[in-house]
Amino acid sequence: MSRNLPPLSYLRAFEATARLGSVTRAAEELGRTHGAVSKQLQLLQEQIGAPVFEKAGTGLRLNEDGTAFFSTVSKAFDLLEERYHELKIKRGEASVHVACSATFAMVWLVPRLAEFYSLHPNCRLQLSMSPSMRDGGTGHPREDADLTLSWDRLSKPLVRANSVPLASVSFGLVSAPDYAFQATSRELVFAARISHDRMNEQWANWQAATGHKISSLSELYFPHMHLCVGAAVAGLGVALVERRFVLSELKSGKLVERSEFLRFENGFAAIINPVRPLSPAAMDFLNWLQSAFAREHIDQH
Repeated sequence: MSRNLPPLSYLRAFEATARLGSVTRAAEELGRTHGAVSKQLQLLQEQIGAPVFEKAGTGLRLNEDGTAFFSTVSKAFDLLEERYHELKIKRGEASVHVACSATFAMVWLVPRLAEFYSLHPNCRLQLSMSPSMRDGGTGHPREDADLTLSWDRLSKPLVRANSVPLASVSFGLVSAPDYAFQATSRELVFAARISHDRMNEQWANWQAATGHKISSLSELYFPHMHLCVGAAVAGLGVALVERRFVLSELKSGKLVERSEFLRFENGFAAIINPVRPLSPAAMDFLNWLQSAFAREHIDQH
């Protein structure tokens, strides 16, 4: 007899929305549109014959039935994931789930993966650009990841428990060479600030830490740090960035430094999942990360 269950895609949309508390964040994690996830939630509730969410301001929250259903669905997904990884390990292919920001993956990690795979050919990485990590690496580990890579010390303090320091981070101002910028002993004056749309506190924290006052007329927002960098290269304003992510642009002259860079010792860290021990493959990846960062030669002044 066939099982009377909703499609797995509906359940994935429900689980992600319930866990993250947002359709938008669930859509980002699943790689779908907001409309697609909303439609799947609607169809799931129609099949159930009752709502599992209720309105909460402009968002959604689980009702009593939804909370009970989420507990069951979450446990089922956890069990599926555990057995899936056991099978992969059994056939000789280990998997490591790494949560990190899109910019770090694009600028630093992916260009170096060939080296990792040459050393560990039977290991495969699963990269997740989770919403809470969407670009800042805020320091709060993703629940289903083996390792969460965290670097945004201007926005959030590092979660010290279960964290392994990897490298220092440095934050400073950059712009295109011909962008109008005036620096006095008391303030930095320019037309537009370029900001990540979820990391607004960076500017205030940088000013407080450096003693510089920022005077700007407008602010431009982008959803990823590499888009902020691109906007600065295009001459749209001044961006506050981690130096590691603009080394190429600084070297080529597309960007210039407009301030000193504020350094945080051991600000880049790998946060280990607190509910399960690291697998041998995850430990291999962590050891490789430590080695790769140790070989970096970045003048972070």
